[in-house]
Amino acid sequence: MSVQKKILIPGGTGAMGTYLVPELLRMGYRVDVVSLDDRTSDHPSLRYFRANFKEDGIADTFLKNEYDAIVDFMVYGTDEFCEKVFPLIRGCGHYIFLSSYRVYANEEHPITERSPRLLDVSKDQKFLATDDYSLYKARGENFLKASDLPNWTAIRPAITFSQRRYQLVTLEAPLVVGRARAGKKVVLPREALSVQATMTWAGDVAKMIARLLFNPATYREIYNVSTAEHNTWETVASYYQRLIGLEYVAVDKEDFLNLVTDDTEHPRWQLEYDRLFDRIVDNTKILNVTGLKQSDLTPVYDGLARELNALPQNVLFTDDTRNAKMDAYLKTL
Repeated sequence: MSVQKKILIPGGTGAMGTYLVPELLRMGYRVDVVSLDDRTSDHPSLRYFRANFKEDGIADTFLKNEYDAIVDFMVYGTDEFCEKVFPLIRGCGHYIFLSSYRVYANEEHPITERSPRLLDVSKDQKFLATDDYSLYKARGENFLKASDLPNWTAIRPAITFSQRRYQLVTLEAPLVVGRARAGKKVVLPREALSVQATMTWAGDVAKMIARLLFNPATYREIYNVSTAEHNTWETVASYYQRLIGLEYVAVDKEDFLNLVTDDTEHPRWQLEYDRLFDRIVDNTKILNVTGLKQSDLTPVYDGLARELNALPQNVLFTDDTRNAKMDAYLKTL
């Protein structure tokens, strides 16, 4: 009788983990999930642990269980990457590192795994001096490639929508769904409407990740974990209009940024170095290694319809600061 393989998923209650966990259970694995959420399990092969996985000593405690694989959804800045991640890779059989398609520059279409990265080709010294998401994910990849560790795989998901993740340019569920349910319009940057975006349903991302596990051919490799479907942001906005009645007003990019910017430059970097780039993804490599076909993946409209139709009306989304800014701005038009 074969022994069940054990998989640890730090941060496994988020957008991708929500679908990955049941996929792994269907495949016969034992799964331990660590997150800040208070969850319980009625499945004999699934355990939830409430803990801050990045707190000193917590990861070491879990590594004593000798996991066959770790799929890591935690976010590690450049400074903590080696300290936190390398022990995890050494302590398991196969480690999946969550990178991002945001590492790519806007120089090749479609994007393959060999396309130029912002970290390598950007001339914006102010941007490069930051630890923006797109940069620290690329730096993490560099650490892995420069190491002698043999058992890691890096994945670069595109925008992934899920049970409570609904994106529109840089807006998320609190403004997209929250304002639609309140009968309010959202503000979008005019410059983004004609830009091609790639959004993938989280259930399909989960299938791809699950099929990378324990395949030696995937070790020390990087994969675009994404659909090949792409739509303009104007088309994505029309999907939300059809599904939940969301209307939008197109404004100048700087006006939009004034409404969504917090006390950091993150919203600007996300808009200018991702959402205003055409994101057309070549997913041939991931399809070849997993045996999946593009026709197996859920069309964006169908995935959004599935998730939004299943979303209870009593689920509240709040973003009071940006909501108030958007309300005040719309009154001036």
